[in-house]
Amino acid sequence: MGEGACARDIMGRLAFSSARRGWTLARASAEDVSRGAMSRGFSPTCSVASTSAWTRVGGTATPIASIGTTLPGGRGVEGVRTFASSTTNSSAGAIKTSKTTSSAAEARAETTVDDGLNLSHGARRNDSYMLFHPQYDLRQVENVKPAHRKPIHVRDYIAYGLVQFSRWSFDKITGYSPKTSLTPEGWLQRFIFLETVAGVPGMVGAMLRHMMSLRTLKRDHGWIHTLLEEAENERMHLLTFLKLREPGIAFRLAVLGAQGVFFNAFFLSYLISPRTCHRFVGYLEEEAVRTYTHALHDIDGDGPASVWAKQPAPKLAKRYWRMPEDATVRDLIVAVRADEASHSHVNHTLSSMGTRQSNPFHVGHTELPENFVEPPPGFVPEHCR
Repeated sequence: MGEGACARDIMGRLAFSSARRGWTLARASAEDVSRGAMSRGFSPTCSVASTSAWTRVGGTATPIASIGTTLPGGRGVEGVRTFASSTTNSSAGAIKTSKTTSSAAEARAETTVDDGLNLSHGARRNDSYMLFHPQYDLRQVENVKPAHRKPIHVRDYIAYGLVQFSRWSFDKITGYSPKTSLTPEGWLQRFIFLETVAGVPGMVGAMLRHMMSLRTLKRDHGWIHTLLEEAENERMHLLTFLKLREPGIAFRLAVLGAQGVFFNAFFLSYLISPRTCHRFVGYLEEEAVRTYTHALHDIDGDGPASVWAKQPAPKLAKRYWRMPEDATVRDLIVAVRADEASHSHVNHTLSSMGTRQSNPFHVGHTELPENFVEPPPGFVPEHCR
């Protein structure tokens, strides 16, 4: 009996010790995951002739001592890119990412946006199902200017010709001209229609590459996620503009018809030549940058659209791009233009790459050169060698 009681006592102690160790490890693991999720934020920086980094907080510019410090207002949490200026060793005008940390208090203070980011106060941002998306220092992306990649190969001329024909046709139908000024309603009608089209290529490309990976039993080399990010970002442009204008039935029918034609045409084209399709999107986004630049000129002038210089941006825009509370519709247009320049940069690069070459735009790292139609500095696509 004594030996039996002793054995039971030893077994009990071992069981308690094992349970306690498992609870401790589980707690440590959870804490590690929490800390890791909060510290894997990224902050792009722009190489300019300055001695400190800056980020916009509220209505003022606040200096940051150095890259890698915590950004004010929770700017450093995962899934957010802050374009800020700093002195680096890279070429002037290049916008780069660098890792930054964020405290638990800042992460808890974040309130996320609608359509997938509408979490309760105190929830971590990485709990959202929204994909990685950009946030900008608006003063830096003011410098984004239209750029053009000259066609080189036959597929380039085909893609560029299709984009120019599509733009010419759409401009004729809508009566648009870069020399004319539009009302806010006219701009919104154009923006909303174009964004319903712009959200198609990323989703089609991601879907077809996903299916090819399953079909061939081979890896994708990281392209799918970037293409999905692009599709979702374009869709958020659309949802944001819808906060400013609600289209009528005729407009919705036009969107339905355009999507049906464009989706199927792009789907078949991507099956035949993915590189041509990515070049097409690269040129299409070049035109988007030109359009939004024209809109900014209208806003800065004395035309009807000048009201957007003072009109507050929708709350959805402020939350999605983490804009300050005094952000205006003009700030929204500046951020959207920067997004379009980034999409042009990505697609021109993907078009020049081999289909098995690894995607250089992995999550948490991106570069937006001043001449955004060129590949990232230091990266040489397979077909540019």
